[in-house]
Amino acid sequence: MTNNFWITQEPINPHDCIEKVVRNEAGAVNTFIGTVREFTKGKRTLFLEYQSYIPMAEKKLVQIGDEIQEKWGNADTAIVHRIGRLEITDIAVVISVSTPHRADAFEASRYAIERMKEIVPIWKKEHWEDGTQWIGDQKEKTSYEKEIPSEEEMRDG
Repeated sequence: MTNNFWITQEPINPHDCIEKVVRNEAGAVNTFIGTVREFTKGKRTLFLEYQSYIPMAEKKLVQIGDEIQEKWGNADTAIVHRIGRLEITDIAVVISVSTPHRADAFEASRYAIERMKEIVPIWKKEHWEDGTQWIGDQKEKTSYEKEIPSEEEMRDG
């Protein structure tokens, strides 16, 4: 497995992703940085908690990198997502994509974040002033109400 795709509990330095994709033939490096916001749908968030089934999540990140390579050709991708407790303004995700031309880098970066939300097993728990809730999958189409799937359920499912 390539070291361009990883899950971490440590604070993310965006430069770590960028330096993995910088190369002579790339005229563009687009970097998306997702941070923890204070208000979601009118509710004040105190902090977030992310959990993941790391082995599968990292495989899915590699898959996204492969899909980008297939769709855009000459592209290098690096993606890191943080798990654990994240405070307001903490960096949750960084995606860096390099391509020869800027339009491809922008499009591939957007593709990466949308695919992550679709297929990568990372779960978010919102902590508000008046309670908590597992949001479910990142597209918020599957609610987990009280808890997330176990690693065993992820392997078997």
